[in-house]
Amino acid sequence: MTSAPPHREIAVVAFAQTVHRRTSDELSEVEMLMPVLHEVLDRTGLKTADIDFTCSGSSDYLAGRAFSFTLALDGVGAWPPISESHVEMDGAWALYEAWTKLLTGDADTALVYAYGKSSPGPVRDVLTRQLDPYYVAPLWPDSVALAALQAQALIDTGAADEPALAAVAARNRENAAANPHAQLRHRVPQGDYLVRPLRTGDCPPIGDGAAAVILAAGDRARALCARPAWIRGIDHRIEAHGLGVRDLTDSPSTRLAAERAGAFARPVDTAELHAPFTAQEIVLRRALRLGDDVTVNPSGGALAAHPIMAAGLIRLGEAAARIHRGASDRALAHATSGPCLQQNLVAVLEGEPR
Repeated sequence: MTSAPPHREIAVVAFAQTVHRRTSDELSEVEMLMPVLHEVLDRTGLKTADIDFTCSGSSDYLAGRAFSFTLALDGVGAWPPISESHVEMDGAWALYEAWTKLLTGDADTALVYAYGKSSPGPVRDVLTRQLDPYYVAPLWPDSVALAALQAQALIDTGAADEPALAAVAARNRENAAANPHAQLRHRVPQGDYLVRPLRTGDCPPIGDGAAAVILAAGDRARALCARPAWIRGIDHRIEAHGLGVRDLTDSPSTRLAAERAGAFARPVDTAELHAPFTAQEIVLRRALRLGDDVTVNPSGGALAAHPIMAAGLIRLGEAAARIHRGASDRALAHATSGPCLQQNLVAVLEGEPR
């Protein structure tokens, strides 16, 4: 292994995603993914052979078959053999692995992609497989019921109420009006209760989608992108697995990840938060110390489109894209996985001074 240059700079140089849809029954995972891969490569002028490392994120539970990610490699082009890896996580964690690969100096470019088709099965039941298999999973508490516990705990402290949750939903979906990829691009009625205190409008849409980014190091990044989104810091942390030993109104792992990523060193102007449920955005804003001067989820966030296993990577991609086009100078991106914000990743992205 060659030694990496000290303080090696790594940036997101391209981002692409599908138009997220409620169902994509006519498409396989490969067919859904291929246009995204072509688009992200075209943005840089790179070919598959120019990519030093490829890493993906997906879930076999959603696909309903083991090693389903190997089929998606048909869309990448795995022959001649490529350097490839996979995480059974949101694609944000695949990006973290690719970032560490580039830090070692073993690669100068990386392709990261993620995809998820939630439409074929009952997502609320599928996600119970994330839970503790001995004490919690046998009770079959679904993802919405657990999020409702978190929302009620937040309301009980006085930090929020149902109108405040509705306001979060309305703002995110109004922001999505300018996002052509979002599944919901307009206000959605709060609707009936799914599990009190969460109504339909407090919950993410079920849908299918994919996303991809390209990372590059140093001068290679500058050659591939007019304004690279430099990853100034990235870290991920996890809460205790037992929900009963956690304070669901706080997210210490998010705060610690943000601290280690350098998010508190200087203010950010934009934050893309992976908050599938309205109450979770309130928890995250408090943990990340985000004031009203920060633009939160200008893309509409996970309440506008939530392809499972890709939604976190999309938050990183959306933050990077704002830097690429000059709409942001210093952005924070957050991804989560597991029930009630169990696992959290925070990245700080910056553009070069203009």
